[in-house]
Amino acid sequence: MTNATRAPVALIAEDSKIQAKVLQQRLAQAGYTVHVAHDGAAAYEEARRYKPHIIVSDIEMPRMSGYEFCRAVKQDPGLRHTPVILLSTLTDPHDIIKGLDAGADNYVTKPYDPNYLLARMESLRQTPLDTANKSGEDLSVTLAGNTYHVRPGKQQVLNLLISTFENAVEKNRELHRLNEQLTLAKEKLTQWNQQLEALNSQLDAANQRMTRDLEAAARVQQSLLPSGKLDLQQVRFGWKYTPCAELAGDFLNYFPLDDNHVGMYVVDVSGHGAASSLLAVAIGRFLTQHASASSLLVRRDPTTATLCITPPAAVAAELNRLFPMEGQGGLYFTLLYGVLNTATRELRTVSAGHPPLVYHPSGGKPELAQAEGFPIGIVDEAEFEEKVLALQPGDRVYFYSDGVPEAMNAQLEQFANERMLAELERSSVKPVADGVEELFEAVQRWCTPNGPKDDVSILGCEIGGN
Repeated sequence: MTNATRAPVALIAEDSKIQAKVLQQRLAQAGYTVHVAHDGAAAYEEARRYKPHIIVSDIEMPRMSGYEFCRAVKQDPGLRHTPVILLSTLTDPHDIIKGLDAGADNYVTKPYDPNYLLARMESLRQTPLDTANKSGEDLSVTLAGNTYHVRPGKQQVLNLLISTFENAVEKNRELHRLNEQLTLAKEKLTQWNQQLEALNSQLDAANQRMTRDLEAAARVQQSLLPSGKLDLQQVRFGWKYTPCAELAGDFLNYFPLDDNHVGMYVVDVSGHGAASSLLAVAIGRFLTQHASASSLLVRRDPTTATLCITPPAAVAAELNRLFPMEGQGGLYFTLLYGVLNTATRELRTVSAGHPPLVYHPSGGKPELAQAEGFPIGIVDEAEFEEKVLALQPGDRVYFYSDGVPEAMNAQLEQFANERMLAELERSSVKPVADGVEELFEAVQRWCTPNGPKDDVSILGCEIGGN
């Protein structure tokens, strides 16, 4: 392949592994060679190594923020001409000025349309960057009493302000639509005055109904959690679950599949609120231990009437077929599912884009059992790999959601896998349920005073004696 036809190289700097993987797939489909880093410092090393044609960077990242990473790129003689797009949920005007100060070339607000992002990338790659300010002087910008001194090139200023303007135009269109609706409502206000008391009564009834519906939805979500203590001599469990909002996307469970097998899983639906909750309930309908036409975990053979346990990889593949996520408003979900044979102590697991389980051998140190796999519904006919662990008495395994290692403190520093493993090792002399509780409390302390920004789910399992 000649240099003229060589695939353009893109670098993604994104601390969310799921969002990075989804964006990596989209860019690869568009013909890019993609490299990924999960914090700003690692991204800068990748940029110096691969010399990408364009960089897409999140702003809120551990170790080095997106602003700091962008500034480092623009001050590097070998990288200063590389276009940088900043991604963030932030919309404060200060953030725009910070982007200029760092030398960013474009600013895209999350959530974004992948096609729009690709169009901005192509436009930046085809537009030469005038990185030098001809006057050589800083530009002083005063905003809300704060003065910023920036020295961007003219093209960078234009690109960044155009992207900001496009975001503002979309918000303005939404405001116009709301104003039109408000004008229409005002025109009808005279007619509605006579009906105001009745409408208020209806509104009160609707609010009460909505409250009951939310409470009912929360109760339905509770039904997806373990309903009681599983009394087995061969295995002991402990679990902890807390949503960060009234309706959440996480849920977990464990239960007997037959006399010799126990099923366990953690599911993490992206986002929070009613849409995520409804998807969680729909998924839970298929993850039941009761043999039925809808259960994916166990079915009864129509000829022999015996129970048949579905292998974990087959469960993930069937969920991937049932829940295509394209066109679902950015919703997707990850899964870690395992089947434990209580007689042989063999644990078979499958991961669909989920954080790896923790394996803690008796008398040893806890470690991550690495697992790969796309989230459910992201890739059609995706193949899911099944892992096997031969457990011994005293061994433990932990399933958890990304709300544990990705929990952030007030300084935006992640709790991280290292702290999680250290907490589990510290509590290894205690019952597994106590270990789960202490890990959960450590995450809560880490997130003081605001608490976790994501759902936290932890499920621990310990193999008993002979």
